[in-house]
Amino acid sequence: MSYLDFLLNPLISMDPTPSNPVFTIFFIAALIALFIVVLQKWLIDYDKMHELQAEMKELQNDMRAAQQSGDPKALAKVQKRQKELLPKNNELMKMQMKPTIITMIPIMIIYYGMIGNHAISHVIINITSSQYFLLLIPIWNIFWTQSNPLTINFFGWYILCSFAMSFLFRRIFGLNSM
Repeated sequence: MSYLDFLLNPLISMDPTPSNPVFTIFFIAALIALFIVVLQKWLIDYDKMHELQAEMKELQNDMRAAQQSGDPKALAKVQKRQKELLPKNNELMKMQMKPTIITMIPIMIIYYGMIGNHAISHVIINITSSQYFLLLIPIWNIFWTQSNPLTINFFGWYILCSFAMSFLFRRIFGLNSM
C-alpha cells in the first residue's frame, strides 16, 4: 500500500497490462522529465550560461598557453583574470543547481510512492540477449543485482524511460547542450 495509490491505481487500471504496468511507469517518467526540462528552461539563462562557458574555455586555453610559454607576467595576468571570473563561475553553478534542488524532493516523493505500489514495484520486462548488450545492462548490473540478468526491473525501466524522454524534451525545447 502506497500513499500515492489514489493517483497510481487509476493510471494502472488504464494500462493495457495492469499486472505489469510498463506504460504507467513510462507515463510517469515522461511527466517527470517534462517537469524537469520545463523548470530548467524557465530557471536557467542559457545565453548567459553559454557565454560564461565560452569565457571559461578561453581562460583555460590562455592558462595553458601561458604555462607552456613559461612567461611569469602572462601567467600572472591569466591568474588575475581567473580570479575575476570566479564569481561568475559560482553564479553559473548556482544557476545550474537551482532546478536540481527544486525538483529533488517532489521526485523522491513520487519515486518512493511508486516503490510502495505493489504492481509498479514488481514490474519485470524480459529482454533478449542482444537487447541486454545494446542497453549496456552489463554495466548497469554493477549498480544493482537481479536473479535473471535478461530482465529489466522497475528501476531500470524508469531510468531508461526518463533518459529517453528527457533527451526528447530537451530537443523539443532547444536545450541541446548543457
